[in-house]
Amino acid sequence: MEHPDFLSSFGIMLMVLPVLAIGILVIIAKWRVYEKAGQPGWAVLIPFYNFYVMLKIVGKPGWWLIWIFIPPAYFVVYIWTTNLLSKSFGKDVAFTLGLIFLTAIFYPILGFGKAEYKGAAGKPKTTEINV
Repeated sequence: MEHPDFLSSFGIMLMVLPVLAIGILVIIAKWRVYEKAGQPGWAVLIPFYNFYVMLKIVGKPGWWLIWIFIPPAYFVVYIWTTNLLSKSFGKDVAFTLGLIFLTAIFYPILGFGKAEYKGAAGKPKTTEINV
């Protein structure tokens, strides 16, 4: 006779493993996105610092990090930053929606695909010529 604890543990493991695998895939994809943007990929692993680096990638000031501590504002800033990230890689609003609602699909597309970093919010860096 089988032990019910084993079955429940096995069932839980069957549910947790795919979620864990998807989480690892998204972390690796975000790591690649950060590297494509010229930032350290390991930054994705550090809470709060990862959002600070994301703000640098999209061209927003570091003090915007304060907004993540205000729940209603966090959602607005998260959506805005995600849209700016899409633009930074030459993508549109539809891609932004994909990054928000289908993260496990769209971050790997961005990280492992052909998308190139175009500059903060898609604006190429300009160089000043002093004469």
